[in-house]
Amino acid sequence: MDGPHLIYFSDPMCSWCYGFSPVIEAVRRAYGDALPIRLVMGGLRPGTDKAMTPEAAREIAGHWTHVHEASGLPFDPSLIQTGTFVYDTDPAARAVVVVRREGEDVALRFLGAAQRAFYGEARDITSGEVLADLAADLGLDRERFLADWATEEAKAETWRDYATSQRAGVTGFPTLVGGPNEQGVYGVVTRGYASEEQVLAVLRDWISRIAA
Repeated sequence: MDGPHLIYFSDPMCSWCYGFSPVIEAVRRAYGDALPIRLVMGGLRPGTDKAMTPEAAREIAGHWTHVHEASGLPFDPSLIQTGTFVYDTDPAARAVVVVRREGEDVALRFLGAAQRAFYGEARDITSGEVLADLAADLGLDRERFLADWATEEAKAETWRDYATSQRAGVTGFPTLVGGPNEQGVYGVVTRGYASEEQVLAVLRDWISRIAA
């Protein structure tokens, strides 16, 4: 992207990113195309292959309670409490990457839909069929999505996102950075969850200094 923009390091199966989704929506409402958002998948738990234990499910549900208290968003932990759920974040992240080919705005909408489906509705977004349903809800061709999602190219593209996050020094999600300034440098808007008021205040200050 040319000109000032934001880079949002996120993951569709990161609970704090779900909590942060209304903040991202507020940024989009406030700035629209004047401050584009580039979406990069962080890679929370890609490749996990073992079902969650009851102890792990209880611990994660506890984290979700904290996110609910901070954001007010609904959570339904029934899926992770089945004893069979495998918390592999790669399928959903790859879905975002495939949808991103249609544009960053569509990718952000899909990310939000996937988060709501998983956290608020207990839908299994590690399933290609569920992900394809969400893509179709946004007007994408369901069968084309599934075909693209299953390719080695899509898998490699997603892992390149993870590598980008690592090279950028991102160690937690959500992370939002803005730039470039006149020296080509990017600065952190927030590292971890922050409220709408906090994020918009940082952005107003940044935009005012760019315009000065």
